[in-house]
Amino acid sequence: MDSPLILTFDVGTQSCRAMLVDKHGNFAGIARVKYDVPFFSKETGYAEQTPNFYLDKISESCAKLKQTNASDFANIAAVTITTIRDTVLCLDENNEPLRDFIVWIDKREAADDIEIPAHKKVIFQLAGMTDTVHMQYRATAYNWLYQNERDIIDKTAKYVMLPTYLNYKLTGRLVDSYANMIGHVPFDYEKCTWQAMSALTRLFCDIPPEKLPDLIAPGDTVGTITEEAEFLTGIPAGLPLITTGSDKGCETLGLSVLGKGKAALSFGTTATVQTTTKKYIEPQQFMPAYPAAIKGYYNPEIQIYSGYWTISWFIREFCEKEIIESHKTGKSVEEILNEHLKDIPPCCEGLVMQPYWTPGITIPNAKGTLTGFTTKHTKYHVYRSIIEGIGFALYEGMKGIEKRSNDEIRELFVAGGGSQSDEICQITADMFGLPVKRIHTHEASGIGSSMIAFVSLGVYRDISEAIKNMIRVKDVFKPNMSIHKKYMNTYYYVYEKIYPRLLPVFKGMKKNSGGKI
Repeated sequence: MDSPLILTFDVGTQSCRAMLVDKHGNFAGIARVKYDVPFFSKETGYAEQTPNFYLDKISESCAKLKQTNASDFANIAAVTITTIRDTVLCLDENNEPLRDFIVWIDKREAADDIEIPAHKKVIFQLAGMTDTVHMQYRATAYNWLYQNERDIIDKTAKYVMLPTYLNYKLTGRLVDSYANMIGHVPFDYEKCTWQAMSALTRLFCDIPPEKLPDLIAPGDTVGTITEEAEFLTGIPAGLPLITTGSDKGCETLGLSVLGKGKAALSFGTTATVQTTTKKYIEPQQFMPAYPAAIKGYYNPEIQIYSGYWTISWFIREFCEKEIIESHKTGKSVEEILNEHLKDIPPCCEGLVMQPYWTPGITIPNAKGTLTGFTTKHTKYHVYRSIIEGIGFALYEGMKGIEKRSNDEIRELFVAGGGSQSDEICQITADMFGLPVKRIHTHEASGIGSSMIAFVSLGVYRDISEAIKNMIRVKDVFKPNMSIHKKYMNTYYYVYEKIYPRLLPVFKGMKKNSGGKI
């Protein structure tokens, strides 16, 4: 294996992976540690994790990697970390945790006591964003903490994201890449810095400036691994820790999605469509483009919040037979279900799923729907309709990004668990009417994070050269345009009409429940 190597950690929702990546995008080794308990819930809807949990998993994955690749550790030139987003921690004046992490999938809500100045209230009303303002305020963990754990907030010197805390534990410096500031914090996404106190949306999460960490650019060096961190984690002391970006941002970069004509589809717990642009372009009105993992770029993104989580729910509730078969055959339940996809025709004989299980910024009243049931539909129809529903939602997001960026997408690159299925990739190609490309590894986040380090070290002069040398397309799924036409008929005549037609019903449900559903 060529030297130098980058030691990259991908800290996810379900697992942590340690990877050794060379300058050609090859892996000298990968070690994965699956979490026995990804989070715990003190109350229904809560999702928390202990402060040192993620650092412990970095230590475990590093030790596991050393068992198989001990000699390669001498060739490590730098360390990078990419993590899940919007996972927050309160630190005291000594940078010691005051409570557990609140993980991004936490569903608790603050009481809606937001006070909106009259002039801002008019602006939000004119923009049709009043409901969204209240939803964002309720969803901000800091607001809940302020209302329910005021003693913690009063002692909080710094309110930080997960990667910020990991940077501190590894180097002793409490700083982070601005490309990691994606979540419910007062961040100016266009200027890539903390919001001014006068910013229009600062009232969503009005965290005092002194409680926020210092920010640096992706590709900058946080510091070097301390001797204490080496003792705790096994990462060699003295190595530079180079900042990158969020897991989704690094994934998009690792898929080679840079510049016009390309989009990244991520088939994960949260399904997303992302592009990378030099210009700041909001993917939807009042929805920010996120800072990319590359300095000077942005990632317009549309999220399907519960995305492929829906499949996990479906398996848990309806697939007892397939779970038993999985234990007998060694195949995953998803593989068994995917074998049935070919038995169900495109568009599922009229069954259409709209995956709005979690309300979004621009659709705060949305609910998920499954429309068109008849007696001929089986659970395999429902399964395929979930795949297609996520596809329709991502297609809708892509078309919106195309319109606002004036850029026609010509090819799609896929990552995430669902992308490992040939059947799902082909369905996606047919739905979008575009070639779907899968690169040489499904560890796209790790590749993207490593590329940033190689550019920072001067191995490559820029990110384009790194992409050219580190990314290879392995599989291409070409669309069947006759099937695409069927999908477009369903999209325009059925899917697009479901939400606006049912919106009064959703509002009625919300009113009838006192806002609880």
